Amino acid sequence: MSVEKIITDWKQKKIKPVYWLEGDENFYIDQLVEYAEHHILSEEEAGFNLSVFYGKDTNWAELVNACRRYPMFSDKQVVILKEAQQMRDLDKLEAYVENPLLSTVLVVAHKEKKLDGRSRLSKLLKQHAVVLSTKKIYESQLPEWANEQVQKKGFTISRKAVMLLIEHIGNDMSRINNEIDKLLVNLGSRKSIAEEDIEQYVGVSKEYNVFELQEALQRRDAAKAMRIIQYFGSNPKAAPIQMVMPALYNFFSKVYMLFAVQSKDEKAAAAAIGVNPYFIKDYMVAAKNYGYTGIEQALLLLHQYNLRSIGVNDAGTGDASLMKEMVVKIMQ
Repeated sequence: MSVEKIITDWKQKKIKPVYWLEGDENFYIDQLVEYAEHHILSEEEAGFNLSVFYGKDTNWAELVNACRRYPMFSDKQVVILKEAQQMRDLDKLEAYVENPLLSTVLVVAHKEKKLDGRSRLSKLLKQHAVVLSTKKIYESQLPEWANEQVQKKGFTISRKAVMLLIEHIGNDMSRINNEIDKLLVNLGSRKSIAEEDIEQYVGVSKEYNVFELQEALQRRDAAKAMRIIQYFGSNPKAAPIQMVMPALYNFFSKVYMLFAVQSKDEKAAAAAIGVNPYFIKDYMVAAKNYGYTGIEQALLLLHQYNLRSIGVNDAGTGDASLMKEMVVKIMQ
């Protein structure tokens, strides 16, 4: 069941006794826990009928006793167990899951991993509870996801602004969403997020960042690439080499995959290499500008200079010098 479906059911008072939220994407789990904690009950009802527990500080008997209580001045009580993965004897919840109190809404947040599907508790949950299993979305899906979050809030965001945000934060949906909220508060009467907003409120230079370096490389713009690397050298925290190398390697790896794609259709090519169709032209431009041999050489150089950046076959060359040397060789 999806997050949207669960929240819709809660709004319509179609509420089940047990909700089990698990997996390695915390954003969706946090979204449901926040709603359950603040919106299932009214403020007056919550004063008597909301109980929040934390796995590390809770034993199973204490949790079950709370679930077995009847609500006061309400037809429902809500019991939330956060960080359930840290609770000992979690399997002792089996008896309650099998026979829950209908006036209690138990919401369990089991983050970072899923239960063993072979366990009795897991099987009981599938029979008697609403189970949400989450997983990290693919990197190629992040731009579209971030764009959707902005649109849901009634705003728009430019393509470059999305990429700057994601390049800076990475695959952390909760943090991306928090930064979007922060940006929207500072927009004033405007309805669109631009690169300048990312620069001012998130702290990422709109001109000197990994995304712009990648674009300079794909277009074989040596002058621009050197200016960006010079900025990185003067501002080491802006884009440390340990962040730059994986990003460039990921880009060139996907360009390399394009040479094995038979279809010339952009959507089919994007799906084949695992990128958002919105950005497939960038990969096609790089493939055309470098050719098969050039992309292969770029990957070999990225691997070589990544090893040098951690001290393998290198006496301590500075990060900026390594990147400049590497970029010159890639563009030769």
